[in-house]
Amino acid sequence: MMTTMMMGEVNQKRIKTNGIWMNIAEKGTGPLVLLLHGFPEFWFAWRHQITHLANHGYHAVAPDLRGFGDSDSPISPSSYTIFHVVGDLIGLLDHFGEQQAFVVGSDWGAVVAWYVGLFRPDRVKALVCLSVPFSPRSPNIKTTESYKQMFGDDYYVSQFLEPGRAEKAFARYDYVTVMKKFLLINKTDPLIAPPGMEIIDYLETPSFLPPWITEDELQVFADKFQESGFTGPLNYYRAIDLNWELLAPWQGSKVSVPAKLIVGNKEIGFDCGGTKAYLQGATFKSLVPNNEVVILDGHHFIHQEKAQEVSDEILSFISKFSIAD
Repeated sequence: MMTTMMMGEVNQKRIKTNGIWMNIAEKGTGPLVLLLHGFPEFWFAWRHQITHLANHGYHAVAPDLRGFGDSDSPISPSSYTIFHVVGDLIGLLDHFGEQQAFVVGSDWGAVVAWYVGLFRPDRVKALVCLSVPFSPRSPNIKTTESYKQMFGDDYYVSQFLEPGRAEKAFARYDYVTVMKKFLLINKTDPLIAPPGMEIIDYLETPSFLPPWITEDELQVFADKFQESGFTGPLNYYRAIDLNWELLAPWQGSKVSVPAKLIVGNKEIGFDCGGTKAYLQGATFKSLVPNNEVVILDGHHFIHQEKAQEVSDEILSFISKFSIAD
């Protein structure tokens, strides 16, 4: 019941931007805050933050990124570069007549948010990125090659690259089970399947739900992916090397806008994958000079798991830059 109410409390509409129709959920009035979801999510992942931000005087807008939910899903993986997605969002700002916005992102949405800040600092008041820090482009080796060198052929990204492979593996399960395997993930090591096994088979299905999500909410995610499929979302991974090629002119570029990174201490790869060391080292600080890092007790989908804490962290940061509005 609560889920149906939440779906109805926001205003959903489709907006033409950058040659596609993009579905957005919005609530509130005031300075614009874009909320960018990750994989496998859609706008509903931000249900808690949308209400919190709207109640505190902000115009919260959570789009379904291209390929997800009720937004258009172009067929070619080459239509899912970071440039396409940033372009969609600049078009969204233009639609609302906003010169600048706060940009908040998690997972793939965080990657996109970092690049909005990198490409168009003139359009960004501040960034809040969850789970995924900004990482430098390697000058000599394609991204998927570096993944292969570090993690082997059964790293989840490597499996996702092959068109149709993950879709076929996912199809052995019902959609709710697929959602449970990803959204309730509690592995802290990098996601590498044993040899000969698909990543979806390797991920566990929890026997009971944590207190932060309900069966009804999981069903909302499942129903949406049953409608839209997984190919659009998986195309983000399939465009990773194209991103690497196209990002060459930005080699060594810094993200100059104010940025806050929120990461869970049980995030995948936080300790053993080197994320913690990277955040404490000189490279991240040099690439994102105007940053602060907050570590919360939680996992990957921390905006859902620790919804109130994350909402408070977002609000406390963006309110520093909202005085002029």
